Amino acid sequence: MATPAFEEIVEDFEFLEDWEDRYRHVIEQGKAMAPLDDALKVPATKVHGCASQVWLHPSVEGGTFHFDGDSDALIVRGLIAVLRSLYNGLPVQEVPQVDAGGELARLGLNDHLSAQRSNGLRAMIDRIREVAIEAA
Repeated sequence: MATPAFEEIVEDFEFLEDWEDRYRHVIEQGKAMAPLDDALKVPATKVHGCASQVWLHPSVEGGTFHFDGDSDALIVRGLIAVLRSLYNGLPVQEVPQVDAGGELARLGLNDHLSAQRSNGLRAMIDRIREVAIEAA
């Protein structure tokens, strides 16, 4: 059920030998992402439960889910980019059905993130699902 963009990240991870290379790749994904407009960094878009500052700005156009996001931490910005590849472009009704934990496990992220980062990642996934359920 993963998008082609997420499958591309999975393929990239298969070529990267060690976790440090994978970690750098996640950070590079975040650096390549356009920054979220400061006007969208408001309490309504802030994700609570993250150790760093995180903002997610979702939208649904023509039944298709999309979100942009930003963080003050490089690795978290990279995780947002990974989540965007997992969810962006899906029909909004499919978003809550995505097994995010299972898909992210394919990258081995769960084994290499601190407890705080894992909790923040879950908070972002929960927010994405909530918005999609409301919009569907």
